[in-house]
Amino acid sequence: MGFEVILKGKNIFRLLAGLGVALKISLISVLISLLLGIIIGILMAMNRPVINVVTGIYLEVVRIMPQMVLLFIVYFGATKALGLHISAEASAVIVFSFWGTAEMADLVRGALVSIPTIQYESSLALGFHMIQIYVYIIIPQIIRRLIPLSINLITRMIKTTSLVMMIGIVEVLKVGQQIIEANRKSSPDAAFGVFATILLLYFLVCWPISCLAKHLEKKWEN
Repeated sequence: MGFEVILKGKNIFRLLAGLGVALKISLISVLISLLLGIIIGILMAMNRPVINVVTGIYLEVVRIMPQMVLLFIVYFGATKALGLHISAEASAVIVFSFWGTAEMADLVRGALVSIPTIQYESSLALGFHMIQIYVYIIIPQIIRRLIPLSINLITRMIKTTSLVMMIGIVEVLKVGQQIIEANRKSSPDAAFGVFATILLLYFLVCWPISCLAKHLEKKWEN
């Protein structure tokens, strides 16, 4: 069924190296997205007209535009239109951070908006200033709401990195295609074995993260 090609030479190690590339891009993008998403989400929750218009356009662009199109725009378009020399990996990080920041900002905004206004008013009446209100009252509540959702976003970002092969990055899916091409004659069924192995690798990475999200959700429901 094509699994024998995985054991040929260094194919399994090549797949793992490709997975490492995908995870590196994901990790950098996730860290940037979390940081910027929290900042933008707080700004969105302030409900300022100008901020609402700008962030609204930003969110709509991210929701409507496919990530693959954004990759092409940044990697191929920016190079020609602006004369910039952006590497494929840097382009991938820019695009996934752009997408992830929007998703994270929307989660943060939703979590902040869900906090009843009475909590702010009661805290002010008790003599707390705004920093104390956020540190001791608001942030502990939104963290419990955000962590499971954020973890789900992380798994989506890891899976979506498979698109970077379209701009020439040799990640796990690209390596898989190279292995299939190299063994097309000797192993006609190589595609099934290779892609099944890639599926397993992604599962082994994403499943524990998904389980953690479900565990935290159930734990904090009580």
